[in-house]
Amino acid sequence: MTNASRFASVFLCLWMALLCRGRAQTTEPFCYDIGSPVLSNIWVDAVSGNDGNSGNSSNEALLTITAAWGRIPSSTLLTGRGFRIWLNPGVHSNGVPSYWQQRYGTSSCPVIVQAAGPVGSVRMPDMNIYDCRYLYLVGLRIDWMEYGSDGIHLEQCRNVLIRDCQVNGNNPTNHAAQEAIKANQCKYVYVELTEAWGAYDNALDFVGVQYGHIVRSRFHDAAEWGAYLKGGSAQFRVEACEFYDARTGGFAAGQGTTFDYMVSPWLHYEAYDIKFINNVIHHTGTVGLGVHGGYNILMAYNTLYKAGTNDHAIEVTHGSRQGVSAAICTNYNAAGGWGTVGPDTECIPNRNVSICNNIVYNPAGFRSQYQHFTIGGDVVPPVGWNIPNPSRADTNLWIEGNLIWNGPPDMTNLSILGGSAGAQPGNPTCNEALIVARNRINQVEPRLVNPEAGDFRPVITGGVFGANAVAIAAFAGGDRPTPPLAPAGNLTNVVSRGREGYTRYRLVPPGASTGGSSIEMSGITRTDTVARVILCGETGYSYRVEVSTNLPGGWGLLVVTNLPAVSNVVGDAAVRSRAFYRARLLP
Repeated sequence: MTNASRFASVFLCLWMALLCRGRAQTTEPFCYDIGSPVLSNIWVDAVSGNDGNSGNSSNEALLTITAAWGRIPSSTLLTGRGFRIWLNPGVHSNGVPSYWQQRYGTSSCPVIVQAAGPVGSVRMPDMNIYDCRYLYLVGLRIDWMEYGSDGIHLEQCRNVLIRDCQVNGNNPTNHAAQEAIKANQCKYVYVELTEAWGAYDNALDFVGVQYGHIVRSRFHDAAEWGAYLKGGSAQFRVEACEFYDARTGGFAAGQGTTFDYMVSPWLHYEAYDIKFINNVIHHTGTVGLGVHGGYNILMAYNTLYKAGTNDHAIEVTHGSRQGVSAAICTNYNAAGGWGTVGPDTECIPNRNVSICNNIVYNPAGFRSQYQHFTIGGDVVPPVGWNIPNPSRADTNLWIEGNLIWNGPPDMTNLSILGGSAGAQPGNPTCNEALIVARNRINQVEPRLVNPEAGDFRPVITGGVFGANAVAIAAFAGGDRPTPPLAPAGNLTNVVSRGREGYTRYRLVPPGASTGGSSIEMSGITRTDTVARVILCGETGYSYRVEVSTNLPGGWGLLVVTNLPAVSNVVGDAAVRSRAFYRARLLP
C-alpha cells in the first residue's frame, strides 16, 4: 500500500471507560513570565520630547533615552516599584547611553525598555549592557552600530529578557556587527520572538552563560554560525527557532573558548545540558548542527533542509580551548578545570550526546559535499590540562531515529579526521553499523510542504509518516567531572510538543513539525442516548473518526471533522453496549 493511498497517521483506540492520562511537562513555562510588577512609567519621544519634562506621560515625554535611564537609581537594588521606559515610535539616534550599566531590578521591580508602537517602530543604535539585573528589552529595533561592535552585548548581567526585538547587524548592507546578540558571563538570559542577522561572526554568541532559553526566534545572514552556546554555557532550551543563511553552520552546542572567560564551576565542557528541539535549520554552508565539547546535549525533533553544502550535515567533534592570563588560568587549573595557559587546541571531549528524531532533507540537486556525519576520533590532550587521556568525542553518543535524505544511496556516513574517526566498531553506543541500523538513510524521501517559501511541515502523503520516531532515554547523571562539580541539570529528554506547540501524543514522525499526526481520543463520557469523545489533534487538518464494537476489525465511519481548536467533542448517538474509537489523519 502506498503512502498516497493510506491514512498518514498512527491512531489510538480507546474503550468507553478509558480516561485521559496526564503528561509530565519538563519544558515549562515556554516563555518567560514577567508577572504583574509595580512600575513607574518614563516616556521618551525623540521628536517632540524635552528632557525638562516630567516624563510621566506621552504628552510630557523626555527627549532622550539617556535622560530616562538617568532617572533609574544606579547601583541600588530597586524596591517598591520598578521602571518602564516607553519609547515613542521614531529614530532614537541622539542621547542614547553609550554604556547601559548597574541598574539592579528584581522580579517584582524590573527595569523595562519597551517600544510604545509595533515591533520595528523604534530604531536605535547598539546597546552595550554591563552588570544589570532584571532588565527586559521589548519591541526594540537595533539598526546601526560601529563596525566591530555587537548589536546587543550583555556582560555580567542576570535575568535579562530580549523579547520581540530586531537586531540588524548590517551597516547598511555589509556585516558591521561582530555578533548581532552577544552575552558573556551572564545568568538567566531569555531570548524570545526575536530576529538577529547581519554579523561577520555569529548572529548569536553566548560565552559562559548559564540558565535560560531561546525560543521562537530567527538567526540568519551570518558569516560564521547562526548561533552557538559555548565557554561553559549551561542549562539552555533552544526551541522552535529558525537558523539559516549561515556560512559555517546553523547551531552548535560548544565551540572554542579562551579559558580566562569561563565561570566556575562550569570549567570543563564547552556546553552543558542543552536541549535543542523543534527547530528548523536551512541553507547553511559547512554543517547544519554541531556539538563541540558538550555534556548532556540533546538535539531532537529538528528539521534540516539544504544543510551542509560544503561538507556534512551533522558533526560531533572536540571543542577547543586556549589560555592567555597566567593568573586566571593557573587558578582555574588548580581548581580542576580543563586547560591552562597555552595555544588553541581541539581537545575538549563530548559525553552523553543524543541526536535523535531529526529530519535531514537535501533534495535532488543539492547534497552535502562529502558525508552525512563527521565524528571526531580520540586525541591526546596537552599535559597538565586535567583532561582525561584519550579525550573522546563520542562517549555515549546516540544517533538514532533520524530520517536522512542526502546525496546518492552509497554516500558515506562518516568522515575521516586526520587519519582517524570516531564511532569506531568498538563503540557500544555509536558506530557505523549502528548508525545504519538505527536511522533511515536514503531510503525514504521526506518531502516538505514548501520549504523554499518557509513551510517546513511534512507533506501528509510523503515518506515522513512511515518513519516513526524513537523514545529518547534520559541522561543517567552522576558522571560529571569534579572538581569543581557543576549542577546536574535536567536529565529528562522527553519532547512533549512539536514546533507549533501541539502535544506529541505518540511516537509521531521525526522532524520539528508533527504535520497533524499527533492525535489522541480521550475524555469519553456516555449517557443512555449518546457517547461523547474528545478528539485532540492539530488545527488546520482533517481527521476521520471511526467506531468499532468488535475489535480488531469492523471499523466504520463516524464523522470527518476539521478541528476548530486543539480539541473537539465528537458525538456518537448510536446505542452501543461498548465501543472503541480511533482518529486518523486524512491526506
